[in-house]
Amino acid sequence: MVREEIAVSTRTLQWKCVESRVDSKRLYYGRFILSPLMKGQADTIGIAMRRALLGEIEGTCITRAKSEKIPHEYSTIVGIEESVHEILMNLKEIVLRSNLYGTRDAFICVRGPGYVTAQDIISPPSVEIVDTTQHIASLTEPIDLCIGLQIERNRGYRMKTPNNSQDGSYPIDAVFMPVRNANHSIHSYGNGNEKQEILFLEIWTNGSLTPKEALHEASRNLIDLFIPFLDAQEEDIQLEDNQNKVTLPFFTFHDRLTKLRKNKKEKEIALKCIFIDQSELPPRTYNCLKRSNIHTLLDLLNNSQEDLMKMFHFQIEDVKQILDILQKHFAIDLPKNKF
Repeated sequence: MVREEIAVSTRTLQWKCVESRVDSKRLYYGRFILSPLMKGQADTIGIAMRRALLGEIEGTCITRAKSEKIPHEYSTIVGIEESVHEILMNLKEIVLRSNLYGTRDAFICVRGPGYVTAQDIISPPSVEIVDTTQHIASLTEPIDLCIGLQIERNRGYRMKTPNNSQDGSYPIDAVFMPVRNANHSIHSYGNGNEKQEILFLEIWTNGSLTPKEALHEASRNLIDLFIPFLDAQEEDIQLEDNQNKVTLPFFTFHDRLTKLRKNKKEKEIALKCIFIDQSELPPRTYNCLKRSNIHTLLDLLNNSQEDLMKMFHFQIEDVKQILDILQKHFAIDLPKNKF
């Protein structure tokens, strides 16, 4: 059971995990409640959270397969039960967990007879296979099956485009969404003006992250989307298309950070809700901080330079990059040691 509290005016909002289970390696379930909410707030939060859970969380999957011995996607190979198309569909179902940026290469090279499963995928250290028993192909004869794979981290769903290349490379429909389904329901109680609501959230994931992790990630992504409105200074920018020239208000995140340097109160508020992925950190440094449960700038400022150097895989160059960013955007230095 997990419970956290947030003070809001005279009310104390509480969220709680009321049910959590693992149905299989590729199906996790969690049920959460948030209360007490004023009338109408549960629906506002529930709709936003469901969209963020399904569309704003990044996932990792195989997006391309390559084998020079395959003439075309709908061919069959002697000694393999499945057609090439069926093998590609099986690769699409492989569930991966990673913190990678961009694309990575992996490969399969197996000699039959025997079954080929996700365990036979040779992947980079940054990629973890959630269920190594997932089936890929059945080899009925002593032949070699060698397939090159492209692994990518992204969000949403991307359909493969027609591929007529002669290099034996075949795109795969990419389902990056780690949340399989999300529902919300509302329970109302009280009378008249005292009526309040309880929000129930149900989350199913594919095993690459837990429902609680998905809830946290979706919440952070929603906060990131609304942060610019906290101190939005509009500017004019010209956007041109083939026919019209349109003037729209525009502001940048960095403009906002510059203004925060002049206002101590706003700076304190911003440090609590600005996440480290907005701070131009290199991917490796960002991943090291995340693994140490440092998610916001306030979390970062609660550490000294000495604390950072104690983190796994952290180097002096990483600390210097962090110091430069803090000085550039906030005019803040980290102490060398904690007193």
